[in-house]
Amino acid sequence: MLTVLEVIKKTGEFFEAKGIESGRLNAELLVGHALGLKRMQLYLQFERVLATAEVDRIRALVRRRGLREPLQYIVGEVDFCGLKLKADRRALIPRPETERLVEILIERCTDPAPARGLELGTGGGAIALALAAAWPSAALTAVDLSEEALALARENAAATGHGGRVEFLRSDWFAQVDPAARFELIVANPPYLSAEETAESEPEVRAHEPALALTAAEGGMAALAAIVRAAPDFLAPGGLIALETGIGHHAALLKLASERGFKRTESLKDLTGRDRFVLAWI
Repeated sequence: MLTVLEVIKKTGEFFEAKGIESGRLNAELLVGHALGLKRMQLYLQFERVLATAEVDRIRALVRRRGLREPLQYIVGEVDFCGLKLKADRRALIPRPETERLVEILIERCTDPAPARGLELGTGGGAIALALAAAWPSAALTAVDLSEEALALARENAAATGHGGRVEFLRSDWFAQVDPAARFELIVANPPYLSAEETAESEPEVRAHEPALALTAAEGGMAALAAIVRAAPDFLAPGGLIALETGIGHHAALLKLASERGFKRTESLKDLTGRDRFVLAWI
């Protein structure tokens, strides 16, 4: 029979042999999930001998992770800006870069918070729900082309208590948004990888996450450019558009924003020092 610690060690070594980064951490999180234990609880039970049924349950999850299925899809959840969100194949897994975008918006826009905000390509609803939590008085609309993603977003809205705070709408970017609506903030983390970048990404990304949310034409620029071109027609005077982007897109986006009448633009880096966010005010 195997103890909790022995299973963790063997699992971590297996993951590292499969090329999985942070194999030991993945092992702890997966074993903890299988046993219904948080990491600290797990540490306190290292010497406990596991029952056969427990080992079988862990083995099934380890097999999935060994095939490079994302850990978040296996455990079924992800932490984002203090919210615990459901995660599955219906939508892209929220990244730390996107958490940083939310942090920037909260830093820049809280006094006062936008009265109306629009998120384009909401996926599982992470950005809209995080902003709803930060801005109790804001009216938020979140759109996505994928009905499956919107279903996940609505589930997350209900689970986080923001079901009545965010309106979800199926739309291809602005297509179904009320043309008379004006927003103080438009935010988007659209697909921005080129086909080549997606092909070179980790198996967790290219084989498991929805391609519609990852890859865009024109070297990853197509969705970003379409949003910048259309956004001025939906922004209130002084309104802000905030975009998460690829690292090579900023020069073209800033030029396009200027051509579309944005009065001020800003390029910001992510926590790794790479160009990642574009802000523009109309």
